[in-house]
Amino acid sequence: MKSQIANLLNAGSRPLNLLGAAACFLLFGYALFAEHVQGYAPCPLCILQRLAVVGMGLAFLLAAVHRPANRFRHAYSVLCGAAGLSGGGVAIRHLWIQNQPEGTVPPCGASFDFIVENFGIITAVREALTASGECAEVDWSLLGLSMPGWVLLALLGLTAWAVWSNSFARR
Repeated sequence: MKSQIANLLNAGSRPLNLLGAAACFLLFGYALFAEHVQGYAPCPLCILQRLAVVGMGLAFLLAAVHRPANRFRHAYSVLCGAAGLSGGGVAIRHLWIQNQPEGTVPPCGASFDFIVENFGIITAVREALTASGECAEVDWSLLGLSMPGWVLLALLGLTAWAVWSNSFARR
């Protein structure tokens, strides 16, 4: 098993980026499964975290397809890192809201889709980051950690993976 992991890490950036993209798309697939099969409705902050995961997956995929020369390969570290860290910031905000005392979070507002359709994406993102009551509910947890906590861990791990794959791994 150790030699297989060592072989993967020495395989070059393309398979590492494809693996990162696959991980992102699996995370997004689970989010869709949780919504459409298990019945968990995403709050506005959940939707922003999904966008970050998909953005990071697309950046990984682009890095795998493009496979740039040495002087440009760090750009994919930055691109993946920006998506991962922005999604991680939203996850931290979500965790903070979930841990506020009962009654201190404002009541639920309009849905994210409604705000995008009627006021535009900028207003929707601003409203999502102020977060309302539905973001404070914890419907799903695993090992005592809610979904935004797991998303935060995944995004931090994938950000480290992106930096390794695109800045330090063998071309």
